[in-house]
Amino acid sequence: MKDNSNMNNWVQRAIRTIEADYNRSSDTHLIPLSIPAVPEIQLYFKDESTHPTGSLKHRLARSLFMYGLCNGWIVEGTPIIEASSGSTAVSEAYFARLLGLRFIAVMPRETSLEKVKAITFYGGECHFVDDAAMIDHEARRLAAELKGHYVDQFTYAERATDWRGNNNIAETVFSQMKLEANPEPTWIVCGAGTGGTSATFGRYVRYQHHATRVCVVDPENSVFYDSFHSGSREHMCEGGSGVEGIGRPRVEPSFIPSVIDRVIRVPNVASYAAVHFLEKVLGRRCGGSTGTNLFGVFTLMSEMRKRGESGSIVTLICDDGNRYANTYFDEQWLKTQGCDIAPWMLRYERFFEQGVWFSE
Repeated sequence: MKDNSNMNNWVQRAIRTIEADYNRSSDTHLIPLSIPAVPEIQLYFKDESTHPTGSLKHRLARSLFMYGLCNGWIVEGTPIIEASSGSTAVSEAYFARLLGLRFIAVMPRETSLEKVKAITFYGGECHFVDDAAMIDHEARRLAAELKGHYVDQFTYAERATDWRGNNNIAETVFSQMKLEANPEPTWIVCGAGTGGTSATFGRYVRYQHHATRVCVVDPENSVFYDSFHSGSREHMCEGGSGVEGIGRPRVEPSFIPSVIDRVIRVPNVASYAAVHFLEKVLGRRCGGSTGTNLFGVFTLMSEMRKRGESGSIVTLICDDGNRYANTYFDEQWLKTQGCDIAPWMLRYERFFEQGVWFSE
């Protein structure tokens, strides 16, 4: 008879190790930002950059490791492989190191140097591919070759997270909003990479009978906008989105459009300009996906203002902008991309000060 006691003992120790990491971490802050021209609508940023690995993906990585351990997919000595453009891989490298496991991130070659350094800091290995659309195929190949576990965030993100509660991001947002002027947000705005965050928010608000609506913002060269509006999951495109961490060339299994109320497409230059604007009004650097969020927030605020509505909107600071010092915050990089952020900066400033959005 096969004796799995040693393997089970290791798994139990691994689960306790991950639970201890969670127990050491306080919740992330909810930061208000007053928009002088629109005082009737309050804006809040859930600051996920303060997690131990610096991004929203710390929550996802923790959930994916727990899911793999409890399913028996991760045991002592299992190599861990992931397809990731950066932040998820950084967080997974952290958890792999906690458990003493080898970690390999399969990523596009143009991934920011700061993220590559962060992955290797936690002991991870970076395996580059030239075509972003091939990272899933290459991750599967490596997992088979090494007899490892392919974490596959794009498939398992929505099912690994306990969306009913258990201190997930949705539950913490609503808990932190309880004493605010408009405690039930009118909108929650987030991007989609795996689709796991929007699925968690969308399911939670329905489960808890909230009237809150969920808006996904989608960058250029990504399929989520087209898929949402057409109802088809067959959309494909070539290359990356231009905003690391969000946007995909295919509709990922974790993207659940039926729990989303709206998708807004965002020009990449608008995302890049938004992080520069946020540096001015928040006094800190945020990653590109946070800039994409801000475009969606201002669009929704403008519409609410036209209808004479008051309320609140919650969005996310997904990661620290210092990871992008050589891209979004580098003048030469922006020029290389053909992006003039100055007109967009004026649009953000005009809405902030006068309440007039660019489409008006």
